[in-house]
Amino acid sequence: MDVPNSPEISVDVPPYLRVHKDSTVERIAGTQVVPAGLDSDTNVVSKDILVVPETGVTGRLYRPNSTPPTANKLPLLVYFHGGAFCISSASDPLYHTSLNNLVAEANVVALSVNYRLAPEHPLPTAYQDSWSAIQWVADASRAKQHHQEDWIRDNVDFDRVFLAGDSAGANLGHYMALKLNNNFPTNDGFDFKVAGLIMVNPYFWGKEAIGVEITDPERKKMVDKWWSFVCPSDKGNDDPLINPFVEEAPGIEGVACDRVLVTVAEKDILRERGKLYHKMLSNSDWRGTAEFHETPGEDHVFHIFNPNCEQAKSLIKRIAHFINEH
Repeated sequence: MDVPNSPEISVDVPPYLRVHKDSTVERIAGTQVVPAGLDSDTNVVSKDILVVPETGVTGRLYRPNSTPPTANKLPLLVYFHGGAFCISSASDPLYHTSLNNLVAEANVVALSVNYRLAPEHPLPTAYQDSWSAIQWVADASRAKQHHQEDWIRDNVDFDRVFLAGDSAGANLGHYMALKLNNNFPTNDGFDFKVAGLIMVNPYFWGKEAIGVEITDPERKKMVDKWWSFVCPSDKGNDDPLINPFVEEAPGIEGVACDRVLVTVAEKDILRERGKLYHKMLSNSDWRGTAEFHETPGEDHVFHIFNPNCEQAKSLIKRIAHFINEH
């Protein structure tokens, strides 16, 4: 097994991956996959679909197994997984479990987007793939009863579409909500409404350390390296894609929904950015309601790694409540 200082390794990005001198990418985490199907613990059924034939982008659809086509339509959750833009997938067993739990608790249909990963597909590919998935949903909303995907056609209420994600996926969700506001005017023929944005432990960053980042320089250096690896940019960690508060970034008040939920974890070094996002959004010209939830005693995306702990169950319930509030 190669070690980080091996002469065969050109780039080491702990704890995620290594790039060898022959350009081979060795992922250390997020490589396992599980098939779609019926989950007996939650009675949620899933299947894999092709979302963008031109690029091969896929997704995993979920719905409660007890949902007949004639039932009341359910909200649609468009989910973007985490993994620093460079690891994991919609079929990762950790994400598969989490989506099963959330779909069961919230009683929704979910589309988990399998966007392509860096470094093989450098940013902004993940944003482009995520936008393609949003366009797929928009096309489905326009087609309605004629759409080829029956779970979408028969079970989705397009007036209750939610964008959600954790870590890098929360970052994607934010930028998809901004892009929706700028690209889907009411007269363009699309017929769906983003009812809310759910951001779990969002992955935002910046050159200037704030809060706990100042007192934890080792972890800050690790996070610094993540972004410089997936997005080599002359702006570094103040690139607008990772720092939504720099002057060049689009104003966060442009998110295309009336409700946002931001959740952070007490021991997560990224928590300061999530708290700042909630504060900035609440104090902006945005006219919606921003809710905030902090989980004590836990670290980054703990609910993914330990889905059966009480804090994880509580967080899933909090998200489900947000989706089903009227």
